[in-house]
Amino acid sequence: MATFRVGSGEYTVSGTVGEVPTIYAALIERATLHDDFGVRATDGTALVISVERGSKQWPDVLISQRFDPGPEAGFHPGVFLVPETGLLFVGAGTRLLAYDLKNPRRLWEDDADTGFWGWKRHGDVVVMSAELELAAWTLEGRKLWSTFVEPPWEYEVRDARVHLDVMGTKSVFDLGKGPSSKGAG
Repeated sequence: MATFRVGSGEYTVSGTVGEVPTIYAALIERATLHDDFGVRATDGTALVISVERGSKQWPDVLISQRFDPGPEAGFHPGVFLVPETGLLFVGAGTRLLAYDLKNPRRLWEDDADTGFWGWKRHGDVVVMSAELELAAWTLEGRKLWSTFVEPPWEYEVRDARVHLDVMGTKSVFDLGKGPSSKGAG
């Protein structure tokens, strides 16, 4: 079982990958919001994420799930916290989630095409990369755009412009607006 614990601002995010923590029942009892996506199933990899706000000892938000594809295939779960808006992004397998931590609730659930890779913040935009998708959201969790990509691919953001290279085909577009229908993807 792998564990992590990180803090930013008034929030502390903790997680376990591979097993349900031994104090799982106590976490459920004390969480303000518990969102369970079948963590007790047998398929996929277990992931439990908890978020505490302020000096609380128990979570405001508890997210538990099984995800696939998993670490054995090179797909590791990831979380991204935006402390100033109290927004938490979660990616694992093909599931993407966003949570309002100030008023604990799930904002949305989305899919990452084939498998989640990671989150990165570029100014006021959070970008998600997946095996076959590149997508962007505002710091409040509103989806801005999504585009199809195919390995090998990479992107870089410079001066609020996305420089995308998909299998040698290069395109450049505005980070906030995304690619045009004639652009990449």
